[in-house]
Amino acid sequence: MKLSAFVLGALVILSFTRCLEPSQYEQDDDIIQDYIKNKNLQMVKHETGLYYQIINSGSGETPALSDSVSVHYKGFLTNGQQFDGTTTSPATFLLGQLILGWQIGIPLVKEGGEIMLLVPSSLGYGSTSVGPIPPNSVLVFEVELVDVK
Repeated sequence: MKLSAFVLGALVILSFTRCLEPSQYEQDDDIIQDYIKNKNLQMVKHETGLYYQIINSGSGETPALSDSVSVHYKGFLTNGQQFDGTTTSPATFLLGQLILGWQIGIPLVKEGGEIMLLVPSSLGYGSTSVGPIPPNSVLVFEVELVDVK
């Protein structure tokens, strides 16, 4: 009986201390807010936690998740390290197979549009490390939507 009371007490204390720690969502939002401030950006916060700035809204077709999108893009960590991007030719992806930050952000512009995305880790790769991207990373993308098919 004493052991189960001890275990229960330990679980209560552990749960309470976890409540004191900021959630990953809060940590990501703080990182994004600092990034916006330091870069003097004007961003819009989407209800999902994604931040974006439409640089050029475009005038062509708006992509759906079932569409293939051809894009020129650069992907960065918030420390400025570029981890991916296109060079001369656009890359083509099925939008519905990309990270949630792109699935939400890319349809905010039309073909020919350009957008900057600040992607919290929950809409990126989460707690998984992918290549040079550490776990729980906020991602920065500059994307030009070249074509929608």
